[in-house]
Amino acid sequence: MNVLLIGANGQIGKHLIELFQESNEHTVRAMVRKNEQAEALKKSGVESVVADLEGSVDGIAEAAKDSDAVIFTAGSGGSTGADKTILVDLDGAVKSMEAAQQAGAKRFIIVSAHQAHNRENWSEQIKYYYAAKHYADRMLEASDLDYTIVRPGGLLNEAGNGKISAAENLERGSISREDVARTVFAALNMKNTYKRSFDLISGEKSINDALKTI
Repeated sequence: MNVLLIGANGQIGKHLIELFQESNEHTVRAMVRKNEQAEALKKSGVESVVADLEGSVDGIAEAAKDSDAVIFTAGSGGSTGADKTILVDLDGAVKSMEAAQQAGAKRFIIVSAHQAHNRENWSEQIKYYYAAKHYADRMLEASDLDYTIVRPGGLLNEAGNGKISAAENLERGSISREDVARTVFAALNMKNTYKRSFDLISGEKSINDALKTI
């Protein structure tokens, strides 16, 4: 598959870039916001494109040209306010879905948040973040894209061990960003994950075995 990775400069995105570089099956185009980010990726042998999630759908669609799939791992970051969260995590995600459809990329994977589908379990402190994720996910579910919604628990920077738990509803837990990236990468070709969403935390099963039960 030819894949457009949106959010390639983020922490999960960087792990995904490494996986794509090791892959003989998929090729990746990294979408970033800044020219210097694109230049750094090009120097490491990664095709890159500059586009802005706060810009036009047409600009994102141009970035997605000739792609079979789009992976959305972008986020406004913890240091921004609710306004940027709405513009990036919600509207930017929806623009990316529209752009994927416009470009003919049928497969779409989005990294959401644990229990984003369940309002009763949203954190009071960052309710706006969960609302953004919730409605982005609902827009994806209403599309005709072959989507997968991955809802990881608390994100850790430690090395992954390739062992996860994945299900529609899981108790709160944590998971390494590396294992989130591995799960997203593994799901690309697994048709049983199409039109599915799931919580994701560290567990006891291998990633492939866990995803087979989705």
